[in-house]
Amino acid sequence: MKPLALVTGASRGIGLAIARDLAATHRILVGGRDEAAVARVVAELPEAAPFVGDLTDADTLAAACSGIDRLDVLVHSAGVARFGPLAEMRLETWREVFETNVFAVAELTRLLIPALEAAKGIVVAINSGSGFHSNPGGAVYSGSKFALRALTDALREELRGRVRVSSVHPGRTDTDMQRQMQSDAGNENYDGSRYVAPQSVAAAVRLVVDTPENAVIENLSIRPAVF
Repeated sequence: MKPLALVTGASRGIGLAIARDLAATHRILVGGRDEAAVARVVAELPEAAPFVGDLTDADTLAAACSGIDRLDVLVHSAGVARFGPLAEMRLETWREVFETNVFAVAELTRLLIPALEAAKGIVVAINSGSGFHSNPGGAVYSGSKFALRALTDALREELRGRVRVSSVHPGRTDTDMQRQMQSDAGNENYDGSRYVAPQSVAAAVRLVVDTPENAVIENLSIRPAVF
């Protein structure tokens, strides 16, 4: 039987590219909120099943994870982005972003640690270049990604020798999120070829997953070749 991989945010963008790539060697749990969108991906992949629910709902997460007793790969790809001057970022925006980008990652991982340990599995957090540096307007998003990096750094040491933990940091990637960000910034000449392709991020995750068990790629940064 093929190993099992759970990919959150797998109905579009980077998560979808990762799910498609890993499907060549893994059974995929397709994570997402939109049941119809998840169903379309499940129908496309050879050995896939849905993992539908709101990642910020603890009860939903607990129920969804209850039947998973062995998990080879956990990819955290779901995320939200909010940008703007700190003076305009209200508390509810901070809470929204951190709930999805940090707290949900922590809780889902916590619930699945026994299954990951049973498989000597690997956790892959899709972080961001914003997890290394911040710019004006990026306090909320970068703050969540800095926190995600702190989470994965700590988890890596806590589980070392039992579960491998990797952090992948894509730069600007050609996704719906990027297109919306560029539109909000007034970019009327969007050219996706200038950015990292989602498939390139998936290739980076493949490298992480295929690294032999006696080694771990702890942090991997992937940026546009030309910008």
